[in-house]
Amino acid sequence: MASEQIASNPPSTGASRGEANEIRRGAAEMSIAMLMSGTIGWLVVSSQQSPFNVVFFRCLFGGATLALVCALLGLFRRELFSWKMLGLALLGGAAIVANWVLLFAAYSRASISMATAVYNTQPFMLVALGALVFRERISASTIGWLAVAFAGLVLVVRVEPAVLALPGQYLTGVAYAVGAAAMYALSSIITKRLKGTPPHLLALIQVSLGVLLLAPFVRFDALPASATQWLELVVLGVVHTGVMYVLLYGAIQKLPTSMTGALSFIYPVVAIIVDRIAFGQTLAWLQVLGAALILLAAAGVNLGWRIVPRGKPLSSGST
Repeated sequence: MASEQIASNPPSTGASRGEANEIRRGAAEMSIAMLMSGTIGWLVVSSQQSPFNVVFFRCLFGGATLALVCALLGLFRRELFSWKMLGLALLGGAAIVANWVLLFAAYSRASISMATAVYNTQPFMLVALGALVFRERISASTIGWLAVAFAGLVLVVRVEPAVLALPGQYLTGVAYAVGAAAMYALSSIITKRLKGTPPHLLALIQVSLGVLLLAPFVRFDALPASATQWLELVVLGVVHTGVMYVLLYGAIQKLPTSMTGALSFIYPVVAIIVDRIAFGQTLAWLQVLGAALILLAAAGVNLGWRIVPRGKPLSSGST
């Protein structure tokens, strides 16, 4: 893995130093994006809107913010556009919009805890796709850290027995969460293909597509009834889309896919903390232990700590 190589072999050329700096910057951007992502569920629940309404206004307000940013940065230049770029960006946009709708719909069918647990299988999908599509090397240590992170996730997410009381709703919710995870992994792989495209412009194209795709499904007869709910939707669009996705896409373009997947585990830890602050949820000691394991695994991958002796990679190729 690239981070392990950097840690064990200090860069001696300008190119390798540049690669190391790019990975560090990408890791910082990904971490900030995941910290922000952990508060999304709170805004979604508090807005009391349907999944289609939430995602539509997220795209609308986020698109307005991104359009302003792109205009200020002079990104509406002809040379930045090509048919290939537009095609891939729209395909990735369809995947990320489907990801949002499926995940938000899963919350009301399987518990939020189970939906979160199932959704967080996406880093494993991402690592697998990275190996298949880009032939990225997956070290034994990376697999080990991902296993540690998933073990922590199991401890963090407590599933009450009552969640199984409605098997029809539960299975539908689990299916939605699996679909959301697959759509996120697919969108990430497509975004990596667009390295060189400004993330601001890429995110704008994708949320603009979301506005068009979701407009027919919006419940305009059930819009927010209070200024607070409108504010939550605005924050969700401006901050958690306009700002967060610039950071997220920029990080995906800079990082090895395995590191992107591992750092994604920061999200559920923040979500648990927000639940405690916003809704008074008390953490059991096992959940605290699980959060610590997730953060340890994220640090292990980010800093290139080896938990398995160096050997042959699990898949060959270049990062």
